[in-house]
Amino acid sequence: MKKHKICIVGGGLTGLITAYVLREEGLDIDLIVENTKLKTIDSRVTAISDKNFEFIKSSLKKIDLKLFYAVQKVDLFFENNKQIKKFLNFNENKNLMLFFENYLIKNYLTKLLKKSKIKIQKKTIKSVNPEENKVITNLSSKTYDLIILCLGSKSPIYQKVIGNREIKKDYKEHSITCSVKHKFKKLGAMQFFLNEGPLAILPYKKDKFSVVWSIEDQFYLKNKKNLNTYLRIKLSSLLKTNKIILGNIQSYPLKLLLKKNYYKKNTIILGDGLHVVHPLAGQGFNLILRDIKKLKELISTNLRLGLPIKNSNIPKDFSKNRKPENFFIGLGIDTTRRFFKNSRYFDPIKESILNQFSKSEFLKKISKRVANIGLNR
Repeated sequence: MKKHKICIVGGGLTGLITAYVLREEGLDIDLIVENTKLKTIDSRVTAISDKNFEFIKSSLKKIDLKLFYAVQKVDLFFENNKQIKKFLNFNENKNLMLFFENYLIKNYLTKLLKKSKIKIQKKTIKSVNPEENKVITNLSSKTYDLIILCLGSKSPIYQKVIGNREIKKDYKEHSITCSVKHKFKKLGAMQFFLNEGPLAILPYKKDKFSVVWSIEDQFYLKNKKNLNTYLRIKLSSLLKTNKIILGNIQSYPLKLLLKKNYYKKNTIILGDGLHVVHPLAGQGFNLILRDIKKLKELISTNLRLGLPIKNSNIPKDFSKNRKPENFFIGLGIDTTRRFFKNSRYFDPIKESILNQFSKSEFLKKISKRVANIGLNR
């Protein structure tokens, strides 16, 4: 029986996970990686929900669980009149979130994929032709039944494939990240909504956490040369300790991107090329994993029913299922950002709203559910 041909383009986390998740479906998969090396140094730490972790464990059966660090406690704080006040906390006997270092997962997946039947090809993508189901590289031109593009948000190929119908906003902010070594016996995840911008503490080892601080460009440029010192002082104040050691600081600009077109013909978009949200809620990669999960389900269903992959309803059904949640959560996070960013004259109103929220078990339950499994079952 002739195998269905699928091409996955992109060697980042999205492309690698998609390739590995689909490896057992009996497909003929080409994974095209544009970088000269699959091993890339990405010092960032990513947060995933417990539900998405279950998906990873079930789909990536050989994954080393030691690469993930689980937390059962999450605290949220709000700065008002230069005072830091806790307004919400989740303390469970089960995992709420898990964290991993991007480069470790990338390298681990690369090793697993090299042992699989998936063909990893190091090529430069020239163009993608959805009308002819064709991927054109510097070395070849080949047709496929399904093309999955995981090229990141900056790829010019997307405009040629699906156009530029999108919701886009430049936040005029930078996210600064770095690894911090600490001496706390146990540390949960924390989110501080500070006057300068939201700051998250993401534990990824027993003695280390990653800090993600979103600050306005003006503040970033003004303090760029002294960010290490400024961040050290800020963290020492928030955590009430001087026993911390900061690693190298990295930074990247922040934006909102929500694509309105998810596919064209037999070509589907995945990853940051489809949606980029503000990091304050840690939902960016969770949305991507839910996209991958749904795409796998749709492909599996067609194969089980003996239906074709090419010219099927898979791209349309994928868009119909995933677009509402991605838009709702993306715009919801944007609204949350604006709520905390508004004039300090509204701080008393904010505090009153947050107090009411913290007292409502129903709202806490809903927010925890959405963060864990999204809007769909």
